[in-house]
Amino acid sequence: MTDLSLYRNIGIFAHVDAGKTTTTERILKLTGKIHKLGETHEGESTTDFMEQEAERGITIQSAAVTCEWNGHRLNVIDTPGHVDFTVEVYRSLKVLDGGVGVFCGSGGVEPQSETNWRYANESKVSRLIFVNKLDRVGADFLRVTDQVKNVLGATPLIMTLPIGREDEFSGVVDLLSNKAYIWDDTGLPENYEVTDVPADMEEDVAMYREQLIETAVEMDDDLMMAYMEGEEPSIDDIKRCIRKGTLELAFFPTYCGSAFKNKGMQLLLDAIVDYLPSPTEVNPQPLTDEEGEPTGEYAIVSADEPLRALAFKIMDDRFGALTFVRIYSGKLNKGDTILNSFTGKTERIGRMCEMQADERNELSSAQAGDIIAIVGMKNVQTGHTLCDQNHPCTLEAMVFPEPVISISVTPKDKGSTEKMGIAIGKMVAEDPSFRVETDEDSGETILKGMGELHLDIKVDILKRTYGVELEVGQPQVAYRETITQKIEDSYTHKKQSGGSGQFGKIDYTMEPGEPNSGFTFSTSVVGGNVPKEFFPAIEKGFASMMENGPLAGFPVLDVAINVHDGAYHAVDSSAVAFEIAAKGAFRQSMPKAGAQLLEPVMKVDVFSPEDNVGDVIGDLNRRRGMISGQEAGVTGVRVKADVPLSEMFGYISTLRTMTSGRGQFSMEFSHYSACPANVAEEVIAKEKEKKAAK
Repeated sequence: MTDLSLYRNIGIFAHVDAGKTTTTERILKLTGKIHKLGETHEGESTTDFMEQEAERGITIQSAAVTCEWNGHRLNVIDTPGHVDFTVEVYRSLKVLDGGVGVFCGSGGVEPQSETNWRYANESKVSRLIFVNKLDRVGADFLRVTDQVKNVLGATPLIMTLPIGREDEFSGVVDLLSNKAYIWDDTGLPENYEVTDVPADMEEDVAMYREQLIETAVEMDDDLMMAYMEGEEPSIDDIKRCIRKGTLELAFFPTYCGSAFKNKGMQLLLDAIVDYLPSPTEVNPQPLTDEEGEPTGEYAIVSADEPLRALAFKIMDDRFGALTFVRIYSGKLNKGDTILNSFTGKTERIGRMCEMQADERNELSSAQAGDIIAIVGMKNVQTGHTLCDQNHPCTLEAMVFPEPVISISVTPKDKGSTEKMGIAIGKMVAEDPSFRVETDEDSGETILKGMGELHLDIKVDILKRTYGVELEVGQPQVAYRETITQKIEDSYTHKKQSGGSGQFGKIDYTMEPGEPNSGFTFSTSVVGGNVPKEFFPAIEKGFASMMENGPLAGFPVLDVAINVHDGAYHAVDSSAVAFEIAAKGAFRQSMPKAGAQLLEPVMKVDVFSPEDNVGDVIGDLNRRRGMISGQEAGVTGVRVKADVPLSEMFGYISTLRTMTSGRGQFSMEFSHYSACPANVAEEVIAKEKEKKAAK
């Protein structure tokens, strides 16, 4: 039996280009898992093993690696930083016990770091902070720690201070031990010496060390009293307090260094072992019933409990389908038969392995706390619970964001149609934020995703991995429709054709609902004019019409309907008659209630050099953007704005042209808002043309 207190399940997450993958590479090198370092910018890193990742120098899917440090087993997941792949971060955080937030020393707290930090707060994941790239121009450790306070509302607990700035950065001072770690210029992580604190830093070190101890001892009243009376606690006592505060999310131990230059990594690894929780120290996962409501029970992390595990990622590779599983309790052996509580079906465990990015080591058994991959499971999807047949249970499910952009694709040759169907089926299983639909009228395949880059990569994977050549249509925006006025109306459905007929009459009000309420239905019929047993049929009739709005056939949002009266016939009324009446009522009343087109608005965050800010803001205004704020940094300005998605296609090339290639931006869905009349007319006309052509 392995000792669970020696396990650390951690994720590394950050904004694009803050150095997550390089940090993971350094951890693997230091722990002896790899002997040659692969660089991200050369397309050779261990965890970025997809062709698309190597070429673009970005991480697309999270990769899992296992290594050891100081007798502790570390399961590390390197997650993507790009907003289009946020789902990978979200599902990784769901199964991790701790995390390392990496921030760029010059870029600081960037938009995607904010989103990831918010996800980690929601998942209550303990974190360390690593301020990376301190050898870069404009890098400033203390400025980044201020941003952590002001932008993220978090308390950084400064554990190390950098020695030297920018290209003179040579090492760090460890405040706890009061020693300086200085690396030589060979770039090798093991070539460092431990010396006394440089004379010119003594004052700063003393001040920050005092702050560190003061913050730490707040976690223990007795130590605090002793400290106030002038007695300094021992290093072990301080460490115990820091660990307690980290687990309670009271503060976040903050380290600094340069992963690329191999400086400061050992202290970060020590901190992962010292301060991040083992699987038994985090709040156990709640169990839910079939409806997803909490039952009040929890999956206690212990190898002696019944098996409870969560499938958090599906991946298809050259050996077949892999299901990544986090085991919360119990043991799992090769050959066991387990239950998928979502489908109610059992599956036999064939092969299990420990993942080393795209390499694998076969396992014969695994236990609570492990993150493993199972080969060849049939009907398991992301978020499914795997459990002991005799103790069925459901773990809290994952919620994924709705796609906001779609493209139509058609295979270039007939032979590829079936191939495309199989490939897309696998890709949808791997990525829950990627959806596929078939347009019933035109027969086209519609791919839906989180952004242009997301869909771009999917088309690229179809072409290279599965050999399917596609013709890609223009990106389409996910418009919606709603109403703006309250109306009262009545509708009667009557049909007589020999024998019993159909009859249903309803009197109702239709009004705009609360934002994000979708469709709400209520009844206030008195006196039994419409019998209760017909209410579900009326609701079903109205709800089924929400898929197709009257303006251009887009789904309808935020409508509240109340049925307050009506009439029925003892013989001719039936559930079907009232369902048809509700559908007719919807068609009749929607145009009268001031139907309106809604468009998705994105929260856009643009980084621009100072000289180009005016051009960037002018361009965003032309795109109907509302500027919501500006923040000046050392290397440029961040402009925040709300911009309709339809105006953002191809924005990256415009931004690069305006800023001579130095501008960057990220965007995520914010809300739906009313379309201006001229835009709405254009969209409706286009939709009508499409339908006429079909």
